[in-house]
Amino acid sequence: MENKVVIIEDEPDICEVISYNLRREGFSVTSVGRGDEGLNVVRKQQPALIILDLMLPGMDGLSVCQQVKADPLTKDTRIIIISAKEEESDVVIGLGLGADDYITKPFGPRELTARVKAVLRRSHVNMDISKRRIVIDELRIDPFRHEVRISGEYVKFTSTEFKLLLQLASQRGQAFTRQQLLDRIVGDGVVIVDRNVDVHIQSVRKKLGVYGKMIQTIRGIGYRFTDESQSIE
Repeated sequence: MENKVVIIEDEPDICEVISYNLRREGFSVTSVGRGDEGLNVVRKQQPALIILDLMLPGMDGLSVCQQVKADPLTKDTRIIIISAKEEESDVVIGLGLGADDYITKPFGPRELTARVKAVLRRSHVNMDISKRRIVIDELRIDPFRHEVRISGEYVKFTSTEFKLLLQLASQRGQAFTRQQLLDRIVGDGVVIVDRNVDVHIQSVRKKLGVYGKMIQTIRGIGYRFTDESQSIE
């Protein structure tokens, strides 16, 4: 299972390129051109990861994603969505359904391979973030003490700001929609407008100083924390 990848994509040229490059990296790859057939293959093989197009015959990618995550046998399978730019709103839905990352067409083989490895690497990490201190150069995020220090200096964060930062920094590279972030930082029954996340993120960036650039804005999607400093617009 650890090196199994299922590609669900109806464009043969794209399938061929992805399959070739992943096999070069040691992955076992199966490619399927229809959504319904792809879902059956996933249930049979239970791969580590699915590379999923959104526009598919038989069953669209969002429906495949939803059914994979609803099935106890496949719910932990990682999913990377590949999409055209005009499908941006569907990407938000896909991430909300449980997809781990997305990549916009056209994309380079190296970029896709790197994303695949990053998603699988995250799947092996203990996601109990409340027990892990995060250290990035001179930035220290301590869940036990509920504090942030930069170059040894204490930086005051509100509870919401700290939860946002911890969620993003503990899963570096993973894209989160605003709604996903809200689901993780507020309790049940709390009503909050998703755009308020933007205000909190702006404050977190300011308090982080030079490290604030590590929180990327993904236009139309949300945010992610990365070692790279540029935003995705």
